[in-house]
Amino acid sequence: MIHIIGKIPHRVTVACSGGIDSMAIVNFLREGRRKVTLAYLNHDTIHSKKAEEFLKRYCGKNEINFILGRIKGARGKRSLEEFWRDERYKFLNSLGGDFVITAHHLDDVVETWLMSSFHGQSKLIPYRRGVKIYRPFLLTEKRAIRRYAEGRNLEWVDDPSNDSLIHMRNLVRHKIVPEVLKVNPGIRKTIRKKIIELYKNI
Repeated sequence: MIHIIGKIPHRVTVACSGGIDSMAIVNFLREGRRKVTLAYLNHDTIHSKKAEEFLKRYCGKNEINFILGRIKGARGKRSLEEFWRDERYKFLNSLGGDFVITAHHLDDVVETWLMSSFHGQSKLIPYRRGVKIYRPFLLTEKRAIRRYAEGRNLEWVDDPSNDSLIHMRNLVRHKIVPEVLKVNPGIRKTIRKKIIELYKNI
């Protein structure tokens, strides 16, 4: 089951990668009769071109407004993950409207909590970033999103970089989380309770 935090307005912009998470969220919102605009930032990779073409077709077929951005900044001394993250939020903050949704879910929160704990300060992904970016699906597990998408025969494009252990988050996701689950199979429930307590008044 897909759970949300707070209320989602009728008109929203969704940060959409074309992957299973964001495509499931887009469909969920459309089923709820919300008017969605899709926003995609092309990272200038081979996959990005494929995802851009997929999203253009999807939006054209379903008469959905599509906003395209392209990474233009210089990476400098930042890691590739940090650079891409900074550019994504710069892009999202530049969009019109006052409610931009990302598809972050509970498993993302668990990974972030573990990664930050390794550096001595446990952190949860916040429900809100800045004045317009919201993450209403933080209580929903990845497996629930997959069941939803597969149950509705949704289409999406998989990013092969999600399997690369070069990126720290992927290393945590594919190698560390499975080991953590052996020690504490209820880690998702534990983190979910923390989120509920933190945002119980929203």
